[in-house]
Amino acid sequence: MAEHDHPYHHHVGVETTLRRAALLTIGFALVEALGGWWTGSLALLSDAGHMLTDGAALVLGALAGWMARRPPSQRHSYGLGRVEVLAALVNAAAMVAIAGALAYEAVTRLDHPGEIKGAATAIIALAGLALNLFVMRWLSPHHHDMNARAARLHVLGDALGSVAALGSGLVIAFTGWTRIDPLASLVICALITISALRLMSESLHALMEGVPRGLSVESIGAEMARVEGVLSVHDLHVWTLSGSRTALSAHVVVRGMAQWDRMLVALQARLHERFGIDHVTLQPETQERPLVRMSRRRGD
Repeated sequence: MAEHDHPYHHHVGVETTLRRAALLTIGFALVEALGGWWTGSLALLSDAGHMLTDGAALVLGALAGWMARRPPSQRHSYGLGRVEVLAALVNAAAMVAIAGALAYEAVTRLDHPGEIKGAATAIIALAGLALNLFVMRWLSPHHHDMNARAARLHVLGDALGSVAALGSGLVIAFTGWTRIDPLASLVICALITISALRLMSESLHALMEGVPRGLSVESIGAEMARVEGVLSVHDLHVWTLSGSRTALSAHVVVRGMAQWDRMLVALQARLHERFGIDHVTLQPETQERPLVRMSRRRGD
C-alpha cells in the first residue's frame, strides 16, 4: 500500500495564518479593553473580552495545526490530525460560555446602563471592525479546514461585536440613549451562540466518525458503481480524519481481477474529482468469492 499525507504546505499555511491572526487579535484586545474602561461601554468591554478569548482560541488552533503535521506513529497510525476537530469543539464550547457570561452582564446593565462616551466608543469599535475584517480575509482561503473555520467563527463573532459597539456608540453620541449598549450586547450574544452551537454539532459529528457534511454514502456508492467493471459496492464507510481530510473504505465487487488496477485508478480519480476524497482504501471482491487483498491507498 502506498499512502501520502495531506500536503505539508496546507497545514503550514493554516498554522502561520492562525499564529499571525492571534498576535493581532490579542494586541488589539488589550487596546480595546482600555478603551472600554475609559468610555464605560459594556459592548466595547465585551468585545475586548471576546477578542482576548478569541486570540487564545487562535493560538489553540495554531497549536492544533502543528500537532496535525506530526507524522503517524506506532501509537497513532493516522497521526494526530483529529486534534484539529477537538480544537474546533473546544473553541465552540468556549464561545457558548463567553456568550452566556456577556448576556448575564448585559441584562444586569439594562437597569443601570451608566454613563458612556459614545463617540469614542464608536471610533474604537470601528478600528476593531477593520482589524476583524482583515483577519477574516486572511482565514477565508482555508475554509475547507474545520480548525480554520472554527477560528473564523471566533473572528466573525468579534466583527459582529464591533458592529454592535459601533452602532451603540453612534446612537449614544447622537441621542444619549445608553440602554442601547447592553441591548446590542444581547443581540451579539444570541448570534454567537447560534453559530457556536452549529460548529459544536459538526465537531461532535466528526468525532463520532459521522459522514462529513455535504457528503452522502448513497451518492458516493452509486458514483463508484458507475465505473466500468464495478458490479456493486458494500461496506462503504466515510469519515473525517482531520479538519480538512476525509477518508473512505469500501468493498468493491468486480467482474474479474484482470482489470482491477485500471478500475482502482478510475475509482480513485472519481472519488477525488466528485467528492474531494483522497484517502481511499478499497478491497476488491469477485462474484465467485471474496479476494482477501487490500488495495493501494491513494494519498493527497
